[in-house]
Amino acid sequence: MTLDASPVGKEVRALTGLTIRRIETVPIRVPLARVFRGSYYQMSHRSTIVTRVYTEEGIVGEAYAGDEDAALLEIDAIIHREIEPRLLGQDAMAVERCWSLARPATFDILRDRRLGLVASACVDSAIWDAVGKLLGQPLWRLWGGYRNTIPMISIGGYYDSPLSIEDEIAVLRERGLSGMKFKVGGADPVADAERFRRAREAAGPDFVLAADANQGWTVADAITFTRRVADLDLHWLEEPCQWHNDRRAMRDVRYATGVRVCAGQSEFSAGGARDLMVDGAIDVCNFDASWTGGPTEWRRVAGMAAAFDVKMAHHEEPQLSSHLLASIPHGLYAECFDPERDPIWWNLIANRPPLFDGGITLPDQPGLGWELDQDYIRFHRVEAG
Repeated sequence: MTLDASPVGKEVRALTGLTIRRIETVPIRVPLARVFRGSYYQMSHRSTIVTRVYTEEGIVGEAYAGDEDAALLEIDAIIHREIEPRLLGQDAMAVERCWSLARPATFDILRDRRLGLVASACVDSAIWDAVGKLLGQPLWRLWGGYRNTIPMISIGGYYDSPLSIEDEIAVLRERGLSGMKFKVGGADPVADAERFRRAREAAGPDFVLAADANQGWTVADAITFTRRVADLDLHWLEEPCQWHNDRRAMRDVRYATGVRVCAGQSEFSAGGARDLMVDGAIDVCNFDASWTGGPTEWRRVAGMAAAFDVKMAHHEEPQLSSHLLASIPHGLYAECFDPERDPIWWNLIANRPPLFDGGITLPDQPGLGWELDQDYIRFHRVEAG
C-alpha cells in the first residue's frame, strides 16, 4: 500500500502545511544580582525575546533566543518590521524557505549585523518548534535523535565572584553539573594559570574543566598559560587570542602546545565556522544558533564539523543547545550559567528537567517541549516604544 492510499498517509498529507498567520514577540529583561565581568566585558541584565509563530492550522511555535540587552527593542522591531511581512502566508514546514526569506534582515551594512541575525534566530527557533509540534516529535529526535540526554557544564570563575574558586566549584558539584568553563584572559597568564590550578585541585580529576579567555590574549600569552596548565587536564581553551587575527593565532597556539582549541561563537555565518576548520584553528566549534540566524544555520555547521572531525559545542542558550547537541554524535556539553547570571533559564522554563548524573534528560513533548512560565514573562516584559 502506498502512503497516499493509506489512512495514515492521508492524515499526514492533510497536516503537512502550516500557514503562518502572525508573529508575536515578548521582549523580557531581568536584572542580575550583581554585575558580572569577563576579560573585557560586563553584564548587569539578562534579556531575551519570547517569539510565537501562529499558524492558520492552530499550531503555535514558541521559543526564546538571544541575550542582547542594549539592543533588545531594536531586535524586536526588526522581527515585526522586516521579517514578519515576508513570512505571512508562508508554509512554516518550508523551513529553509522561511529562513531565506528572513535573511535580508542581515543585509543592512550600516547596522550591527548581529541584530538581524538574532531577530532571524528568534523566528527560526519558533518555526522549528511549530514543525515539531505538527509532527509530534521533540526536536532532539527530529534533528537526528542520537540521544535524549546531554551533559551540562556551567560558565563561571568570574574575577569578581563573591565565592572563592573552591566554594564555587563545590556549589556546581552540589548542583549536579559535569564541569565548569572557567574565565581567564583578563589577567596575566601566569596568574590565570594559578587560578586554574586552584580550580583543578578543588574539582578533582572527574570534573570537566575548560578555560575561556574571551579573546583576551596574544599568542605568546595563550601559549604561556597553556604550558603552565599542561598537567591539569584542560579540556579546551576557548577563544584564547585577540580578535583581529584570531584564526591564524589560534592555529599557532594549537600547533605549538597541542591544546584543544574551541571557538566559533564570534562567527556570524556557517562560512566563518568553515574557515576556522579549514585553517586548522579549532578542535571544538561552539557556534551559537541564537547569534547566527537560528538552528537552521547551526545544523549546517554541525554537518561540516562532522566532515572535519571537529566536535560541536554551543555558546550558552541551553534551551536550544541541549536539543541541537543531543541530536548528533559529535555534540559535547550544553552550557549554562549560575542562576544569578542567567535567571531566565532557571526561572522561565516551568518544566526544566532536573540535573541528573551530570546532565539533563530532554523532554519527549513535541517541538522544544518547554513550558514557559507566563507569570515570569508578564513580570519581566519590556514594552516596545
